[in-house]
Amino acid sequence: MTSQTPNVPDSDQIRRAPKVLLHDHLDGGLRPGTIVELARAQGYDSLPETEPDKLGVWFREAADSGSLPRYLETFAHTCAVMQTREALFRVAAECAEDLAEDGVVYAEIRYAPEQHLEGGLTLEEVVEAVNEGFREGERVARANGHRIRVGALLTAMRHAARALEIAELANSYRDQGVVGFDIAGAEASRPPATSTRSSTSSARTTTSRSTPARRSACPRSGRRSSGAAPTGSATASGSSTTSRSPTTARSPSAASPPTYGTSASRWRCARPPTSRPARPPRTPSTRSDCCASCISVSP
Repeated sequence: MTSQTPNVPDSDQIRRAPKVLLHDHLDGGLRPGTIVELARAQGYDSLPETEPDKLGVWFREAADSGSLPRYLETFAHTCAVMQTREALFRVAAECAEDLAEDGVVYAEIRYAPEQHLEGGLTLEEVVEAVNEGFREGERVARANGHRIRVGALLTAMRHAARALEIAELANSYRDQGVVGFDIAGAEASRPPATSTRSSTSSARTTTSRSTPARRSACPRSGRRSSGAAPTGSATASGSSTTSRSPTTARSPSAASPPTYGTSASRWRCARPPTSRPARPPRTPSTRSDCCASCISVSP
């Protein structure tokens, strides 16, 4: 019997395939050349290498070293050169451009606004600079024949004890590109009370939360959606995971059922909560009652 060689996609096919990226750090993917230029412009002289190629090698080796202190040192350098509006705008724009070149069509990029205040910026100015950079990157990607939609996840660092403030900041920009709120940092010796209050505040104002991994599931069936991220009541209105247009999505209301996104459409549960019958036994071949009544709705 002749064995058949499996049809394995090559690197170019993988790059061109449309992809969704739900966990990426803005300060974790800068171009080495950009770091060098920003460091020179801001007078930062602590880079381990000043040539882009050598700096890129240093970052890769540090990230793969297996040493947490060395790994964290990479973020110390990137954050150090992201302290001005111009730097944040450029880094965000290049982030969107680079992801689009890799075939990413939707991305959620997280960063901690409180880590970019050393140059005198306010939290609001940081968020606005990053959002504007993402929009510019999307525009450049379209001009180059790519499509991408980028949303921001605002991170509160546990050690800074500003979680409630960052959650409220995320809520205030939920119609302008911010799609969620995140809590990060070492959990040891960090009381959960403030984080819990900030998450509750985020939930009450419809902003998506991420602590630490973002999951998608139908709230009534308990069924995790495949490749979908929550929108509507679970995600910041105005930045649906499915919308590729610059128009602002409708704000969710108490009368509106939750929606769930895929790369091509939004899924709206058509069955009101009060009319849901008893859920049938769950088997691998049987969809839950709620998800069986979902219908596709164009964005």
